[in-house]
Amino acid sequence: MANAIRALAMDAVEKAKSGHPGLPMGAADIATVLFTKVLKYDAGATDWPDRDRFVLSAGHGSMLLYALLYLTGEPSMTVDQLQHFRQLGSITPGHPEYHHTRGVETTTGPLGQGLATSVGMALAERMLNAEFGDIVNHHTYVLVSDGDLMEGISQEAIAIAGHLKLNRLIVFHDENHVSIDGPLSLADSVDQVKRFQACNWNAVRIDGHDPAAILRAIRKAQKSDLPTLIACKTIIGFGLPTRAGTSKAHSDAPGAEEIAGARRNLNWPYEPFVIPDPILAAWRKAGKRGRASRKAWLAALQTLPADSRGELERRWRGDLPATFGETVEDLKRKLAADPAAVATRKGSQAILEVLAKAVPELITGSADLTPSNNTKVAATPEIGPSSYAGRYIHWGVREHGMAAAVNGIALHGGFIPSGASFLTFSDYCRPALRLSALMGIHAIEVFTHDSIGLGEDGPTHQPVEHLAALRAIPNMLVFRPADQTETLECWQLALETKRTPSILALTRQNLPRIRDTFTSENLSAAGAYEIIPADIGEAKVSIFASGSEVSLALDARKILAGQGIATRVVSVPCMELFLAKDADTRQAIIGSAPIRIAVEAAVREGWDAIIGDDGIFIGMSGFGASAPYKDLYQYFKITPEAVAEAAVRRCNG
Repeated sequence: MANAIRALAMDAVEKAKSGHPGLPMGAADIATVLFTKVLKYDAGATDWPDRDRFVLSAGHGSMLLYALLYLTGEPSMTVDQLQHFRQLGSITPGHPEYHHTRGVETTTGPLGQGLATSVGMALAERMLNAEFGDIVNHHTYVLVSDGDLMEGISQEAIAIAGHLKLNRLIVFHDENHVSIDGPLSLADSVDQVKRFQACNWNAVRIDGHDPAAILRAIRKAQKSDLPTLIACKTIIGFGLPTRAGTSKAHSDAPGAEEIAGARRNLNWPYEPFVIPDPILAAWRKAGKRGRASRKAWLAALQTLPADSRGELERRWRGDLPATFGETVEDLKRKLAADPAAVATRKGSQAILEVLAKAVPELITGSADLTPSNNTKVAATPEIGPSSYAGRYIHWGVREHGMAAAVNGIALHGGFIPSGASFLTFSDYCRPALRLSALMGIHAIEVFTHDSIGLGEDGPTHQPVEHLAALRAIPNMLVFRPADQTETLECWQLALETKRTPSILALTRQNLPRIRDTFTSENLSAAGAYEIIPADIGEAKVSIFASGSEVSLALDARKILAGQGIATRVVSVPCMELFLAKDADTRQAIIGSAPIRIAVEAAVREGWDAIIGDDGIFIGMSGFGASAPYKDLYQYFKITPEAVAEAAVRRCNG
């Protein structure tokens, strides 16, 4: 049965003339034991909520997963799909992709991401179990490579899992000591077993080609009160006559002669992509092994109290509570009547106090910046190693691990997770943020201290290019609200948008209220909207701004009005939503004023889509400095006076 995986892997890679046969051939015994003896799954229902999760963190070995899906009977995974491995339009891309291929739990490829994402999956399972009982009761299994464990994110991930004692997380290390460059000894000498043990894991080393040893290790891990690493000594490219155990097995197409030798070594005399009926029948039987468990679980689900069952099913569907809209509207009325100047991070905290009660699946947390990010509220008790019943997670100084684990919680289902850090540290999260957008999952990140407005901490902590960099990620919503009301609207949009992750960029400094009139309409949903029109005839100047610079733009308008220059102001809380509108809608919001000015305490990139390449930009062109924030705005000439002067010069020019 393991050789069936090996044969399909080498045949698919050879036909594509590219791919990675080494891992599937080396890890086939591990996968065979797991899928035939242990894993709780039903190949006919790969979205069963209480299934065990299997994550192939070493995504380059994707043919291992595709072979398993075909062999166990996933209907969409056909021989034809295997024969079109890595080809346009197939469901067998070079690395596994969530939403693209049924049975793929998460997109993997960048090494370490799958491992870190699985930590979020394992945590979500324990959190739902704490809330709803044993109707949620499954394991998360992960296959990692030597490369996964060299990536820095792996340390963040295993530290989080060990601290939280995520004992339903079991990781197989395909320990073949070979990387692309050659022997692992060229670059690494870490004893991974000792490393994991130091992070509060069980860790053992076994023969990865001994099915009995693999099964014994899994059974022992299932009884543990800690997460477990099973380091499996394997031979990369097992069966290849000259390449097994070498870096040439990693990612090269084997070639006809090498494959012929492998068929002899493995006693596999069959044609490419042919699996003998007895072997395929045994695999298909394994694919149905969990069907009885799934049916028993469905029956048990019906025995839950109606309110608990309804709540759990609602959350699995991803629907918000029926009262959510009413809650938002009531809070919005209160904010419209509140004249206080408030930092949007503080406004966000007050909003979360209300929304967390209304949306019980909302999970918040911070990468050791809880007092600064303001994402912990009274309605969200803490999660820790002795209690998973909370709703606030202390991730530690582990931004990358946090963002990947947030992805895992979202992928698992049952929660809407959010993490938090400073905006400048979004650089540490970027690979996980990019994957969240690629997967189209419901994950939210809160990044406070969003500009030079954070002041004295200086340029290392002052983001200037980060808004542009995040806006460049496809399928990512980047919100930068200008006051409490916009902050609420942006939270509403982030919670309602299921297939696109969101980022909220929030200020440290207080901001005045920009809207004092209640409207039930979410004006931020358009991405941009006119706050105030020109009041002295047709507008000659349009000022566009986001976040903390909107109030500055409003002050500039007053100066220009005093000089007889008709000026309107447009707030741009979400550039992505605005640019997604049709051309007529965009043009109506941009308006016909001949002079367009954008104001943002960041770099210009991205704004030309609104103001044109001949538009005026008031913002940053380099890094910040260390000083009180008001001094910085004066020093870098991001002021109402600077905006007005630029408009006057253009008018007179």
